[in-house]
Amino acid sequence: MTNSKPFLRFLNYLKNYKLAFVLSAIGMIGYSIIDALVISQLQPMIDDSLGKGEYQFLRLAAYFIVPIFVLRGVFNFLGAYTLSWIGNNVVMNMRQQLFQHYMYLPVGFHDQHSPGNLISKVIYDTEQVANAAGKALLTLVREGAFVLGLLGVMFYNSWQLSLVFMLIGPLVAIIVSVVSKRFRQVSQSIQQSMGSLTSTVEQVIKGHKVVLMFGGQDKEADNFSERNNHNRQQVMKLQVAQILSVSSIQIIASMALAAVLFIASVPQMIEHLTPGVFTTVVVCMTMLLKPLKQLTTINSEFQRGMAACVSVFAVLDEQIEQDSGSKSLTRATGHIQFEKVDFCYPSKTHNALSSVSFTVEPGTTLALVGRSGSGKSTISSLLTRFYLPQQGQVLLDGGNLNDIVLKDLRAQFALVSQQVTLFNDSIANNIAYGAEGKVSRELIEQAAVTAHVMEFVKDMPDGLDTQVGENGLMLSGGQRQRIAIARAILRDAPILILDEATSALDTESERLIQDALEKLQQNRTSIVIAHRLSTVEKADQILVIEQGAVIERGNHQQLLAADGMYASLHKMQFVEGQDA
Repeated sequence: MTNSKPFLRFLNYLKNYKLAFVLSAIGMIGYSIIDALVISQLQPMIDDSLGKGEYQFLRLAAYFIVPIFVLRGVFNFLGAYTLSWIGNNVVMNMRQQLFQHYMYLPVGFHDQHSPGNLISKVIYDTEQVANAAGKALLTLVREGAFVLGLLGVMFYNSWQLSLVFMLIGPLVAIIVSVVSKRFRQVSQSIQQSMGSLTSTVEQVIKGHKVVLMFGGQDKEADNFSERNNHNRQQVMKLQVAQILSVSSIQIIASMALAAVLFIASVPQMIEHLTPGVFTTVVVCMTMLLKPLKQLTTINSEFQRGMAACVSVFAVLDEQIEQDSGSKSLTRATGHIQFEKVDFCYPSKTHNALSSVSFTVEPGTTLALVGRSGSGKSTISSLLTRFYLPQQGQVLLDGGNLNDIVLKDLRAQFALVSQQVTLFNDSIANNIAYGAEGKVSRELIEQAAVTAHVMEFVKDMPDGLDTQVGENGLMLSGGQRQRIAIARAILRDAPILILDEATSALDTESERLIQDALEKLQQNRTSIVIAHRLSTVEKADQILVIEQGAVIERGNHQQLLAADGMYASLHKMQFVEGQDA
């Protein structure tokens, strides 16, 4: 993006707050006009009241000074509060838009971006936008109006002396232009380093047990220290640029002030200057130093906000998951077909699947077995259209998956995987996730009974209303798995995907969950991905996947008789089971 584009796009967020912005502008400009007006009265106060002994002006000033400053306070509140309200609403809307956009981005995007960086954009980057929308705009408008007011007072009293100050305008503009680019570059580096910091903290918190077990505290502390120090260095670079720019502009302004004092000392000029005019011009020039400093300082905040806008807009410009489907589907029969499917992940050079073809009849079970990384889970990702194949096609009930409305397509599948995702909510709400308000408590309880959830819930004081903690922290692996199965039972989808659903469980939990899964698989098309071959012996069809290709197919007995890779894996696991 060019420098102007993010700002113009940012202004679109202000369109809904035009009236509030007008009120804030009135408040800020009114505040600055009063300050300039007060300073402008120095000349009559000095020349008339003090110089000529006409004290009526001082009496009037005494009467009006308090009401004027009360009005100044009202203007200040109107400008500051209204602009703060606008800024917070803009950031709230931007955060909401960014959060919602995350949920509609394709799986490939999330695979390539760390959660820490994405969280940092929602929390940190939008906060920088808040500063630009609130604090920066407040200072830019209010102090800008004050500068214009002071210049007006100066020119009204002595345009000859004031003209000197105008000569420094181009120099100030050049400094601001150069420094603004530096501010934005460093601000982008700060945002990246904040994302890196957030990712580091997130990894350590999530992997806290691993860190403790393997004594990785020192390593992680050093890693965080390095990134933390890099962030500090970037912030200091911003501070250096800010301090140098403020100092440079103030030095230039002091040179203009020195020139004014020198010119005022020329006899021809002294003849036309009164003490009041001279004092007013000098005071105005001195007063200009503060707003110029604030304008330069706030420029760093504004540029940080614009850099944050660039970062946020880059994500918002990411293409959301495309729904090319036009056909509605209420409930599929469950006929699945892969026809010479090739697929390669975006960041890889070798195919994850190569010319894969198979057919699954409705109500039957297909098992996918093979070594880790052979492509089994990729097949399930293509079925749910998390990814699209580069070659070939995937059919459901004879129709291409791409032709089905995405929401309708995914409603046909229930997924139970080894990595169970639970939300920081009650057990009941986790079972009913995605169907809250659409199912009765009775149906939730029935699903919980079928999945053997009630066997451990009955001992909890709050029953199904027990909070599970973040990602089910308060539950065991087997308990989390049973909740996932209950969720799948309640979904009542015609196609079931079981991805290593029992691989990490103890014998008792596996027995209970296997029983629940058998109930769940009744009258459904099932895709079972497993390492443990004992769990797929009853499958109607078994595919052996190796390096993305189907090398064997058949049922359990046929594959054992073929004495190929499946038979070798079975013998190996049988021996391991006897040893255990």
